[in-house]
Amino acid sequence: MSKIDRARPAGTLYVVGTPIGNLAEGSPAMRDAFERASAVLCEDTRVTGKLLLAWGISKPLERADAKRLPERAHGIVSRLLSGETLALASDAGMPAISDPGQLLVDAALDAGVRVEVVAGPSALTAAVAASGLQCSRFTFLGFLARKGRAREEELQLVASSRVGAVIYESPHRVRATLADLARVLPGRRVALCRELTKLHQEVLRGTAAELEEALRAREEERGALKGECVFVVEMPSLDERAHEAPRAEELSKRAAKLLEEGLSASKAAKALARERGIERDAAYATVLMLKGDASGTSGRA
Repeated sequence: MSKIDRARPAGTLYVVGTPIGNLAEGSPAMRDAFERASAVLCEDTRVTGKLLLAWGISKPLERADAKRLPERAHGIVSRLLSGETLALASDAGMPAISDPGQLLVDAALDAGVRVEVVAGPSALTAAVAASGLQCSRFTFLGFLARKGRAREEELQLVASSRVGAVIYESPHRVRATLADLARVLPGRRVALCRELTKLHQEVLRGTAAELEEALRAREEERGALKGECVFVVEMPSLDERAHEAPRAEELSKRAAKLLEEGLSASKAAKALARERGIERDAAYATVLMLKGDASGTSGRA
């Protein structure tokens, strides 16, 4: 069915995927969910207001972005429990996917509220499809940490993984991220997908270093890059995996030995970096993975 069953009781939170660029991506089910809601919760009322106006829908719009949602979630859930029907929308794509709406969905489910997902476009899957890269298995990282050890650990996770990766990025940080990817994955193919489904959709492919150089030259000629961007990092080839596996295993064994000798994580990482000629942050990530395994907090399901 393209439309939501109108026999369903009130008190429902509709999680509505919205177009990521092209209004034609909108479905009857999306419009129906907005029409059924007494109000629409959104990141930016101006963005969602334009969408509803284009569809001829008039509803109260309430801001529920990353800053306001944590303090409003309890009140919103109370309204849902009292029988109100609300719709949750992000500026583009599926709410709760690298999006503050996840907090509200979690709270609503914990309270026993009916949550209905109205599936819609997603930059995540669109980018993987548009990239043409081998990425049948991948890790979705959302937006990387902007700096420091947290960012380096995420980059090392991509570098050491046997699957591909999808990363969201703002246009003004694209070249910095490409430089980091070139450092940790010098030979791996990467796709930069920009303005997906819009008039000026673009997919650039090559190594991270090649893309960074191409963007540098283009920005000098045309100015700063615009539009939201998604990186798709290809899965490592069998040859690459065969080459990297012994190296990673050797680093892990040496890190374990240093820890067994009584060194702290910080000192073990410093020694590993010095002995093996790798970045200290990369060494620290290796040590932390070992300590996580030892404590049972490695994150495996």
